[in-house]
This record gives sequence, structure tokens and C-alpha cells, in this order.
Amino acid sequence: MNENSDASSGDWGPFGRPLFNDPESRALSRVGVVDVGSNSVRLVVFDGAARSPAYFYNEKIMCGLGAGLSETGKLSPEGRERALKALKRFATLAEGMNIVPLTAVATAAVREAEDGPEFCEQVLRETGIEVHTISGDEEARLSAQGVLLGWPGSYGLVCDIGGSSMELADIAEGRVGRRLTSALGPLKLKEVKGGDEGLEEYIETTIARIHEEMGGETGMRLFLVGGSWRAIARCDMTRRDYPLTVLHEYRMTVEDVAETRKYIETEDPDDLRKRAGVSSDRMALVPLAIRVLDRLVKVFQPKDIAISSYGIREGMLYEQMPAQLRDRDPLIEACRFAEAKDARLPGFGPVLYDFVRPLFPHADWQRKRIIKAACLLHDVSWRAHPDYRPQVCFDNATRANLGGLKHSERVFLGLALMHRYSNKREGARYEQMFTLVRDEDKREAEVLGKAMRLGAMLWLGTETMPGSLAWNAVDRVLKIELDPRARNLFGEVAEQRFNSLVSALDATGEVAVRD
Repeated sequence: MNENSDASSGDWGPFGRPLFNDPESRALSRVGVVDVGSNSVRLVVFDGAARSPAYFYNEKIMCGLGAGLSETGKLSPEGRERALKALKRFATLAEGMNIVPLTAVATAAVREAEDGPEFCEQVLRETGIEVHTISGDEEARLSAQGVLLGWPGSYGLVCDIGGSSMELADIAEGRVGRRLTSALGPLKLKEVKGGDEGLEEYIETTIARIHEEMGGETGMRLFLVGGSWRAIARCDMTRRDYPLTVLHEYRMTVEDVAETRKYIETEDPDDLRKRAGVSSDRMALVPLAIRVLDRLVKVFQPKDIAISSYGIREGMLYEQMPAQLRDRDPLIEACRFAEAKDARLPGFGPVLYDFVRPLFPHADWQRKRIIKAACLLHDVSWRAHPDYRPQVCFDNATRANLGGLKHSERVFLGLALMHRYSNKREGARYEQMFTLVRDEDKREAEVLGKAMRLGAMLWLGTETMPGSLAWNAVDRVLKIELDPRARNLFGEVAEQRFNSLVSALDATGEVAVRD
């Protein structure tokens, strides 16, 4: 299959027909994909095939199919047995979830092993799952598409590390460009001859070559995909005592990578893995992977390093999306879905957004989308106990599986939703996370939260604005002009909330009713 495959040809390879041709399929479909990797075998079931899908089910088995492949030329016998058991389990789960057939792909170990085709035949015979072995080029493309699912329109370099290989791909303007594969997976590196010196020389030589083949560019954003990179990120978080443990969109610098390499090499491995929350199987590969990453960033000199939780499996989902769905903002789509599913008055979020928008006249498009997300989510946690509603809102925003959201933006969103239900944030158990945003952003989040709190008192339905806010930042005057039908809604509590918003702006307030 290639990048320009045409739906009209009827040839969709392992991906089947597009799932998103109509709203009914988008609302009802669950999509199951299996990734048979060199180190792990994973099943992911995406719920409600939307632009930013939720993970209905996610299970990984560390099988080690590629262990010893360089020496024997064949898949690990123990790994084959474990992988087959895992796939039998996944096939049974898929039947119970009514998502048969599963979409399944195999990567480096299966494509390189002499007995790879035989293994795929056995899997089909014993489980009914047809495993499609993809090339390194295709693996790089799908991983890059997974990144585009979370960052539409991004520019940079995607680097996906597996057990037996490492893939690189350029992304720009929503498309995947140059890509290549290399034998820099940790399982392969274990078998490099020449001891420590030979290993270091092999890594340096290989990265120098792939840097030249990728055009010799430096200074781009680097997106890291793969379990070993995520394990390194967890070690980096532990070293820095980072307050938020969400891996997606976690950022590092070239200097961070160098410091974390020293940290990993000097800490007790078992103690570090427990503190970082990394499995023993994964931690065994980290010392090799960090050497690759350290050299990679020294050569490519990225301006920014971002961890992506989205990779080949999300790329397989992205493959089936039409262009108009790919171009949508994953954050806004997820928030729209949450509002439609959980809010007391679905559809009021856009009205609320129009109501609060005059308070942020200088917001750029990135800030506007966070404000819009907050308005869509402002009421989805209403079922929580009132005493804990602010904390539940903050938890939902900062820990939810949301794409297209930086960590600082997560905290801003969480603070805004916290202030939707609470005037105060001091003393909250999340204060360490508040350090991820600037003081002026904390104040702006408070203003947004209090404005949403006021707007929520003035519901007139999903089509009618309850009134309008006019903010004069020079004279520090906030005026609310109420729709005549909202006059009776502006009671004592609403007035208190308006005054609280005025206080947050350090302003004076005026109230009027339209003629």
C-alpha cells in the first residue's frame, strides 16, 4: 500500500474500507488494531471512531519475538509461543466486543525472520487473525501518521524505536515525506560485536549515515514514538521530579537527554524502574536506547523534543480517515464528543464561548482553542459530588487522553475548569502542577473559569445568547448587558458571580438590560 492509494481501487491492504464515510459509522464504530512488534504484541480498541478517539481497550504483552534474531535468523521460540497465546486471547476478546476482523500488522522481527511467513500462517490458522507484514518504509509512514493524528499540520521529524529497528520520517503540512529504517532497536544492539567500544562506534556510524540520508538538517522538532523512548521520558520525569506524569506531549531538551543518560547510568536500575513506573522487561532495554537517543539528538540538534503516545496503531486508524476528518482539531473534537455525551445542556458550550470571548481580545488561535475546549467541557463533570467537583474537573483536564494539548495548556485548562466551580485554588493538592504555567496564565485561567461560572447561571437554551460582556481594559470596566429574557436569571447568586469576575479582573462592574 502506498501514500496515494485510491479508495475507488478497492485495494485497502490490511486496513479494510474507510470507517468514516458517514456520521453513523463515526458514532457507532469500534476499531480494533493489533501491532505485532519485535518486543511487544499489543491490542488497542478505539472507541467511537472519532477524530480524537478514546481507548476502549489497550493490552500489551512483552513477548520478545526478535530476541536472538541476528544470531539465528529466526524468531525467538519462546517469543513465538508467547505471541501466539497473546493473539489467541486478542482474537477471543475481539469476538466478545464484536470487532472482528482485527486489523493486524507485524514489523521488523517478523519481516526479517526466516520463519516470519510461517509464523503469520500459523497465526491465521489458529486465531483467524490475518497479520500483514509491513516494510520499514511503511512502518515509518504509519508512525508518522500516528503523530499527525495528535498534531495535525505539524512539522518535524518522527523517530519510532521498536525492539529490532528504528524508523525516521519527515512530516510537513499534514503529509509524510522522506522516511527510512535502521537496525538501531535495542534487541539488535544487544547483538553488536566489539563490546562497549564497538557498540558506541556502531551507533555513531549508523546515526551519521541516517542523518545524511534524511538531508542533514538540524533544528527541527523531534517527535519520539515507542516504548523505549517513553520509558526514558519516565526516567527524565523522575530525575526532574516533574509534577505531571502524562507522557503525551512531555517535552525534553538535548541537555535533558544528556543529563538523563548520566542519571540512568549511575542509578540502581531496579530502584529507578520502580520509582519511574517502568516494567523490568522495558527497563532492560533502556540503557541501550538512551545511548541511541543521546547520539541522535547530538547529531540532529532538535529545537524541541516531544514524546508522542500516538504511533503506528494510531497511524493505522488515521489511514482510514478521509481528509476532511484528518483536518479537524483533535482537542475540539474530543471536547465536543464529551459535551454531547455528558453535559446537562449539550450545545451550550459554543454559546458560552461567544459569551466569554470578549474578555480575551488579544488571545491567539492557540489560546482561543483552549478557551473553546474549556467552554465545551464546563459542565461535563456535574455528576461529581459538589465538594470534589473542582478537583474532578482538574483531574479530567490534566489526565484525560487528549491530543493537541501541551502540558502547560492542560494545566491552564484544568485551572479554568477548577475555577468554574471554585473561587479559590490555594491549598489545592495540585499546587505543584500549577508551576507549569506562568502567573499571568493562572490569572487568565481564573478569569475564564469565573466567566464560565457566571454564564452557566444564565442558560436560555443552546441557540440564544443570555447577554454580552464588554471589557474595557484601559478603564478597567466590565459591563454585562442582559437579554431581556435573562433579566430574571440575574438573581442574587448570579450577581455574586459577576462581582467575583469583576474582582478577578481588578475592575469595576456595570449591569444593563437591553431594550
